[in-house]
Amino acid sequence: MKDEPEEAELILHDALRLAYQSGNKKAITYTYDLMANLAFIRGELENAEKLFKATMSYLLGGGMKQEDNAIVEISLKLASIYAAQNRQEFALAGYEFCISTLEGKMEREDELAEDILSVEEKADTHLLLGMCLDAYARYLLCTKQPSQAQKMYEKALKISEEIQGETHPQTIVLMNDLATSLDAQGHFDEAFTYVQRASELARETRHPELHMVLSNLAAILMHRERYPQAKEIYQEALKQAELKKDEVSIQHIREELAELSRKKIMDARRREDEKGTSLQNNLRKV
Repeated sequence: MKDEPEEAELILHDALRLAYQSGNKKAITYTYDLMANLAFIRGELENAEKLFKATMSYLLGGGMKQEDNAIVEISLKLASIYAAQNRQEFALAGYEFCISTLEGKMEREDELAEDILSVEEKADTHLLLGMCLDAYARYLLCTKQPSQAQKMYEKALKISEEIQGETHPQTIVLMNDLATSLDAQGHFDEAFTYVQRASELARETRHPELHMVLSNLAAILMHRERYPQAKEIYQEALKQAELKKDEVSIQHIREELAELSRKKIMDARRREDEKGTSLQNNLRKV
């Protein structure tokens, strides 16, 4: 948390040594999981993969079932690692395992009475499915499969709205991402409906990623050739990004504003050319 990952790693190695010395399997598993997450955050993907697999091995060896949420969470992280490494076959298998496992689990859990399985426990499984659908959708969008990504985002958004509500930060992000998948398919009007609602909610709730939602709204407005509105929203997004000191977003928005200016000039020239062609055709008829 203090952004001292090297020191954290040293302490975790000490903890793992002590866990092995005491023969405490729960402590071993817990420490492996922490080490795996630390490696994952640091971008040490090969090391993270080994540590997550070790954690999973201890959990399964201790009698945990494959459909347990803890196993699915690790499987989701492994799928994300494979996606980042461009190991598409493994990534695809991982995402599909997580989603199919949770969907089957939910069908069985929905039939159980509350005295056997609480509403909170059922909700946890639903939300984990939403996380898996979201991660899979992002993978599909990155691999140029926007129509498939759209289906995953729609399912994830429905779960988030039902359990967390429309104003929850994750619901707003999913709404925005669904708009992105629609925009990538050329469904600009439908994309605008979702991103406009996401931006309204982001403003109302002071969403931490407001600048990113506004940037997406501006991009979709630009695709709809509503240039004055797009410029206005981009400028608002830029101010918000500067307040957040998000240098990556600041650079992106500035590039988009430059692209917007180029598009306006090109469209103006195209209209002039069309007028000239139309005038020539009319003269020929005369």
